[in-house]
Amino acid sequence: MYVKHMNRMLPMILGGLLATAALAADDPKLVAEAKIKETEARATALAQIKNGTVRSEELEREHGHLIYSYDIQVAGKSGIDEVNVDALMGEIVAKTHEGPRAERKEADADAKEKIKPKP
Repeated sequence: MYVKHMNRMLPMILGGLLATAALAADDPKLVAEAKIKETEARATALAQIKNGTVRSEELEREHGHLIYSYDIQVAGKSGIDEVNVDALMGEIVAKTHEGPRAERKEADADAKEKIKPKP
């Protein structure tokens, strides 16, 4: 029974550690500004998508709001669900499904954004 529970808990523990490492790469000013812990925001986002697994996360300012943005994959479902959680209040501010085509388009736009030199 213990092993059965550890098989479910281990991915969640490791996912939390990886998320913390990923957010550490975010802008330190944004991290300092966030009032909600990333682990709380992650739990809020995952509660919206049954059987979902976080593929990526980002702390960003979008449309003037500081948000945690999560791309959540569900096994057997194409595309991803994007859930945005307000980093100041902890509330869901957006939830959308992106099919494979939209997901590729967003990934391409993100890649171009990273290549641009910052002024």
